[in-house]
Amino acid sequence: MEWVFDGGRPCLDLVNTLRNRHQAEGFELLTTPEALAEWLSLAGLAEGQAPVTAEDLETAKWLREAVNRLVTTPPKQQDVELVNKAVEEPLPNARLRLSGGELHKAAPAPRNPVAAAFALIATDVIELVTSPVDVRVCAAEDCGLRFADASPRRTRQWCSMSRCGNRAKARAHYARTRG
Repeated sequence: MEWVFDGGRPCLDLVNTLRNRHQAEGFELLTTPEALAEWLSLAGLAEGQAPVTAEDLETAKWLREAVNRLVTTPPKQQDVELVNKAVEEPLPNARLRLSGGELHKAAPAPRNPVAAAFALIATDVIELVTSPVDVRVCAAEDCGLRFADASPRRTRQWCSMSRCGNRAKARAHYARTRG
């Protein structure tokens, strides 16, 4: 599976697990609990392979679509409630550990690592939609990924300059020099 983490925020990276939204069905990347476990691990939201269930997979998809609607359409109460429900999972607080005379930060493992990951995503979307950061859709015709535009003038066009931006600039250069 080729995971892309160009959204700039964990909540947008989750939204981007449904590719080609501009097409009728899109292309689903979260097809199995194992795929979600891999994504959570690579996104840095869970240690190792979290024990993901089929119910967790459905919850992830519901949360993903609520996040997408919150950042692209006028907010609806049902999406707010879904995000608030996800953020209710208590995250373990950081602890201090003394080792060899030095203090270290220790984070205990959450009781339910998947629910904790959803809580982190929900917290992230709450911070995003209440901040001045703009959410944009990649300008590449064949992409459609969402990304956080925190550029100084809010003029970023592509999810990734190395992928979509480079292809667009190469096409424009070819068009200019071809004629």
